[in-house]
Amino acid sequence: MSQYVIETEGLTRYFGNKLAVDQLNLKIPKGEIFAFLGRNGSGKTTTIRMMLGLLKPSRGKSSILGCNSQKLTKEYRNRIGYMTEDHFVYRWMSIAECAKYQKAGVPNWNHHVFQTVIDHFNLSSKTKTKHLSRGERAGLCLALTLAPEPELLILDDPALGLDPVARMSLIEAMLAVTRKNDRTILFSSHLINDVERVADRVAILDRSVLRVNSPMEEFRNQVKCWSLEFPMNFPDLPDIPGLVHVHQFENRLEITVANPDEKTEIILNSLGASSMEPHEISLEHSVINYMSSRDRTGSLLKLAAMA
Repeated sequence: MSQYVIETEGLTRYFGNKLAVDQLNLKIPKGEIFAFLGRNGSGKTTTIRMMLGLLKPSRGKSSILGCNSQKLTKEYRNRIGYMTEDHFVYRWMSIAECAKYQKAGVPNWNHHVFQTVIDHFNLSSKTKTKHLSRGERAGLCLALTLAPEPELLILDDPALGLDPVARMSLIEAMLAVTRKNDRTILFSSHLINDVERVADRVAILDRSVLRVNSPMEEFRNQVKCWSLEFPMNFPDLPDIPGLVHVHQFENRLEITVANPDEKTEIILNSLGASSMEPHEISLEHSVINYMSSRDRTGSLLKLAAMA
C-alpha cells in the first residue's frame, strides 16, 4: 500500500479556454496536515473536486486512498470526510435529526465524537438548524463530518466568513478529534494565521500553477526579506534568482527572495543602497508575497496620498 493518501500526476483542468489547474503534481503522505493555499480563482476548489472524483480532469490523473479518483466507490467515500465553506444543512431539521440522518448513511458512527464537538460549540441537540449562527452551523457540519471517523479529512475553506471566536473553536475541535490514529487532513484556507497554527506542510497554488510545496518550517527558513533605502531614485533591478516580490515605499524597497545564497547578497549590495538590512518576515507576509505580482508595486498609502 502506498504511503501517500493523495497523489496527483499532471492534473489539469480547463473550463472552455480558461486554464484552472495546470499540470499539478502532489503527494500527500499519511498522517500529515497539509495546508493548501492560494488566491480566489487560483484553482484550489477545482483541484479538490477533481481529487474527490466530483469533477473530471482535462488531462492527468489523481488517486485518493490508493483508488483512482474517477472510480471511487461508496466504500472509499465512507473513508473520506469532506467539508466545504457553505456549511450546508437541512434547515428544517434539529441537530439530533441531522445526526440521525447522517448516521444512517455511514457504516461507522462515533456518537462520542459527535457529542464532543457539539458540546464544544455549546449546541443543544433540540435546536433547529435554521436558528444556528454561521459559526454554530460550521460546528455542526464539523461534528457531522468527524463522527464517521474518516481516515482522510478534506476541509475546503471551512472557516471562511466566521468570526475569530468561531474560527478558533473550529480549529480546536478539529485538532482535538483528528490528531491521532495517523489521520490525514487537507486544509484549504485564506486564513494564514490559522494555517500556521496547525499545518505540517504548505502548498501554494498561484495562477493555476503549484509554486510551493514544502514542510512549514522549511518554507519559513527559505524565504528571506531585505529592506534597502535609497537617497535618490531607485535603480533598475537586475535579475535576482529566486525573486518573489518587490514592494516599493517612498525611499525604500523591500525585496523578498526564495532560497537566497551568497550571490543574493552580492547582487543586493551592488544596487548602491545607503542602507541594507535583513528583517523578519511572517508566514502571512511570505505567502502573500508569493501570491502577489512579481513586478515592483507601490505603497497603497503613497498612492492614496497622491489621489
